[in-house]
Amino acid sequence: MMRFWTLPGAVLLAIFTAAGPAGAQPQTIENELVLITPVARTLTDPALADFVKYAKERWNVDVKTSALAAGTPVAYGRIVEWKGRPDADIFWGGESALFDKLAEQKLLAPLDLPKGVVDSIPASIGKPKPIPLKDPNGYWIGTVLEPYGLVYHPKLLARLGVPEPKDWDDLLHPKLKGNVVQCAPTRSSSSHATYEVILQRDGDAKGWEWLKRLAANTGLFTARSRDVPSVVARGEFAVGFAVPSYMAFEDRLAGHEIKFVAPKTAWITPEPIGILAGSKRPRAARAFIEYMLSERGQRMAMERGVFPITPKYRVQGKPGSQAEMAVEFTGGVRSYFDVEVTNIYDDDKAQARYQEVNSQFRKDIEAVVEDLKKKY
Repeated sequence: MMRFWTLPGAVLLAIFTAAGPAGAQPQTIENELVLITPVARTLTDPALADFVKYAKERWNVDVKTSALAAGTPVAYGRIVEWKGRPDADIFWGGESALFDKLAEQKLLAPLDLPKGVVDSIPASIGKPKPIPLKDPNGYWIGTVLEPYGLVYHPKLLARLGVPEPKDWDDLLHPKLKGNVVQCAPTRSSSSHATYEVILQRDGDAKGWEWLKRLAANTGLFTARSRDVPSVVARGEFAVGFAVPSYMAFEDRLAGHEIKFVAPKTAWITPEPIGILAGSKRPRAARAFIEYMLSERGQRMAMERGVFPITPKYRVQGKPGSQAEMAVEFTGGVRSYFDVEVTNIYDDDKAQARYQEVNSQFRKDIEAVVEDLKKKY
């Protein structure tokens, strides 16, 4: 017995914690969680609020949560500057290529999620260029599917004599001159990704010509991507370009008569999530990710206008529910695993020339937009 009790206290604590008084007990989580994210509060706020309830029910822990809002490039830069001593626990949202770069720099921790959770998410979706939905090395995983499409005001379009848009080219209708709103790709990752969709669809020369014509039809470049659906909802403009589905849905929930459509080649992001290396609260971080991928987390997200990341769930609810409103709002889609997803967006190519595209936008569109309006 004397030899037993001379073991270091930490070893004894580990032995008793592992065994527990009645065998295995679920390990508790830390009482705080901090995100850094470009995802809008319209999704992060309800996600964190429901996670707080979930943590209380499962572990009887009162978790204090917060989110550092930052655009994708800013969030990535801040994580790099932290050098493994982060002020946040989780990076959520943005391009998966940035998560790969963080993993290469050893700034993400392995997720170590249950095998069943990981296996429930397919490796990719779409063709000819499959969109990866999870990291084969286990450093990030998708949370929801979110298309970047078009939001429009049906009544205003009818007054203009313009058909409801179905694809990108519909925005070049001459009667839409001055009635399109967008956010500059220098300010919005969704806008930047959609610029790349056009450039990769048409090639650089034809693609930039298309984007110049779009600029000629544009009545306003907003300061934030979130403002695009809002001004359409108020009837100030007829169509918004490159809008994340859930941002537009918030205005529909507020009672505005707007609709959303994802064109055939719309970029669909899996909104990746990863745990930052050096996180002070890794168990809470992992618990949040497991919550987001559970049926409860997926249902919460689907009611905000995004789509399930796994084939086993569908956007579905009682008549009149937010889930059914989301289905109607997005043209009847319940799951992107039920429809043919056409993806032409090459994330690696887009990331390699990110600043180049922004620079060309400033020079060929932003600086001469009034001239473009006279030309086209």
